[in-house]
Amino acid sequence: MEWFSKAADQGHLDAQYFVDLMHRDGQGVLQDYQQAMEWLRKAANQGQVKAESLVGDIYRDGQGVLQDYLKAMEWSLKAAEQGDAGAQYIVGAIYWEGNGVPQDYQKAVEWFLKSAEQAEPSAQSRLGTMYRDGEGVPQDYQKATEWYLMAADHGNTAAQCNIGFMYENGFGILQDYQKAMEWYLKAAKQGDADAESNIGSMYQNGKGVSKDYQKAMDWYLMTADHGNTAAAQCNIGFMYENGFGISQDYQKAMEWYLKAAKQGNADAENNIGFMYQKGKGVTQDDQKAMEWYKKAAE
Repeated sequence: MEWFSKAADQGHLDAQYFVDLMHRDGQGVLQDYQQAMEWLRKAANQGQVKAESLVGDIYRDGQGVLQDYLKAMEWSLKAAEQGDAGAQYIVGAIYWEGNGVPQDYQKAVEWFLKSAEQAEPSAQSRLGTMYRDGEGVPQDYQKATEWYLMAADHGNTAAQCNIGFMYENGFGILQDYQKAMEWYLKAAKQGDADAESNIGSMYQNGKGVSKDYQKAMDWYLMTADHGNTAAAQCNIGFMYENGFGISQDYQKAMEWYLKAAKQGNADAENNIGFMYQKGKGVTQDDQKAMEWYKKAAE
């Protein structure tokens, strides 16, 4: 740290960048986001591309600073125009999300392509999704699968999960539940919560595996622990409601549905409406049932 600091004080750009990383990660010094940002700005203000890119990323995520999408775009664009693949991905993501700028799928595709051509897995995966959903490009399941495969080869878990989804549904590829399961498991081994949830669904419905409600429940609970909370919570509620893989318990089902509904999960809202309509775990109430059905439909 001492030698990096001396070099940074003398204006060495790479040293300033590395001093930032050390303060940010707490390597050899106390973690200090403010101090890290000061060193990072020094490097970025002198045109160090990686520093510019990281400043944009920090503002986009609000890491130790107030989240600011306009500043995120400003700094990311500087690095992106100098060919930084990570920054090009961030610019595309900001256009895709429409945060701080008008949402523009076509501009998002342009920047994702620039990044993907430099083998940036996140951009390749996002292009797969845009071709799958027809966002900024004509819907094309075959191209979607091609981009997902490129990203998956670089270990991108979202792409691995999405290839599983394509196999499960036969989108642009011959439907194959066993291959779907193989790809979901690859992603799940790296902690991908969507893949874990999908594996639970495969066991619940007996797709490519023998139907096993207990295993389905285990995967749903794992998913909830790893952050895919709304969908997983709704699925856990469904298992409790129907006694699949666990003792039937309407009150616990309602608890899990409510957790998911607080995050805007429409399936959970619809299920709560049904619970009120039928008086499952709650006092029967047609008015409350209708209120929840309306929420789900919005």
